[in-house]
Amino acid sequence: MTSSRRLRRKAGENTRAVHLPPAPPAGRLPIGLPVWRSATWGFDGSAEYADVLGDRAPGFAYSRIDNPTVAAFAAGIASLEGAAAPEDVAGQAFPSGMAAVSAVFMTFLRAGAHVVAPAPVHGGTHALLAGVLARFGVTADFVDFSDLRRVHAAVRRQTKIIYAETLGTTTMAVADIRGLYRIARDAGALLVVDSTYATPVVCRPLEHGADLVVHSATKFIGGHDDCAGGAVVGRPDLIAHVRDVRVDTGAALAPDEAFLLRRGLSTLPLRVRRMCATAMVFAAAVAKHPGVRRVDYPGLPDHPGHQLARQLFDAGPEGTRFGACVSVIPYGGYEAGVMLADTLRTARIAASAGGAQTKVVHLASAARGRLAEAGPAGAGTDPGAVRFAVGLEDAEDLIADVTGALDGLRSGPAARG
Repeated sequence: MTSSRRLRRKAGENTRAVHLPPAPPAGRLPIGLPVWRSATWGFDGSAEYADVLGDRAPGFAYSRIDNPTVAAFAAGIASLEGAAAPEDVAGQAFPSGMAAVSAVFMTFLRAGAHVVAPAPVHGGTHALLAGVLARFGVTADFVDFSDLRRVHAAVRRQTKIIYAETLGTTTMAVADIRGLYRIARDAGALLVVDSTYATPVVCRPLEHGADLVVHSATKFIGGHDDCAGGAVVGRPDLIAHVRDVRVDTGAALAPDEAFLLRRGLSTLPLRVRRMCATAMVFAAAVAKHPGVRRVDYPGLPDHPGHQLARQLFDAGPEGTRFGACVSVIPYGGYEAGVMLADTLRTARIAASAGGAQTKVVHLASAARGRLAEAGPAGAGTDPGAVRFAVGLEDAEDLIADVTGALDGLRSGPAARG
């Protein structure tokens, strides 16, 4: 009887508050992705815990290592990038694009290793290679990737990675992924491609020979300027090593961010197709303005990468998709570029790309900041260049906005100078 009373003893109020009833099993697959905010998971026994923690059994133990919502996002981007890849594709998610790039470099580089990268390359990538990794004995050459002979000449015996950008972030240069693949294969190096500004809606580098693809998911994948994240996708054997570094360095994407990024994948084709179509109309119209010296957009026939883009980039009913970023170079140099950016009313001066609102950056004036798009001092970028990351507005409104600003430049101080 004493034993029965002990079994029926009511737990204290604090214990009852901590040990609430578990959520009922759903019984069906949810249409919406659940957000698993739990940092840790419980187990029925030590052996099961050890097996999951040691990757000997599937499951989740601790969100720094793996989380179901984060894993769902990683699987989603791998699915889109690997739609027609020659091998299986896996992915890993990160809290930012630079965290993803850092993990790739830390995984496959050692002291004495060498990297060949484009000039200009994204400013964060340049800073990582030339600043942080250089302190650990990694060297890098930044060369003109429009000439594959220069890329080939830069390769050394120590070259472990050839790093490219599907679409450059400043001049919208188009990477010859197939040609770079041949150089990387002959050198025994990995071809790693940053495809942030293309997205799998425009180009999937794995289909053209890339070993790994990295993304800043903060931009087009998230699509609404309300979350940050990154991803790496590629062959499962390579991704397994990237995962080890992610876990060991603590680069864990939060589940709420993963939910937003995974949701962004569902509308990515709709948004990017619309942005690319608008960017094409916008670039063609602005290029005709008498105050514009040049427009960098691979959809324009006079862009150096136009024919290459037609070979590599996807086409839909609207035609080939050439990306959603356009660089406008007005007459008047640096001062004119600043005035153009500052005079716009619909487009906003802001970092990043891929959101609903069109954003502009005068690349040279931002070149010394932490968010510089190009390498040191905007290397390779015209001092007047203003990059438009086209959003979801109507093309006519964006054209009117920039036309009005350019008309003002022709009668303002920049024109008189």
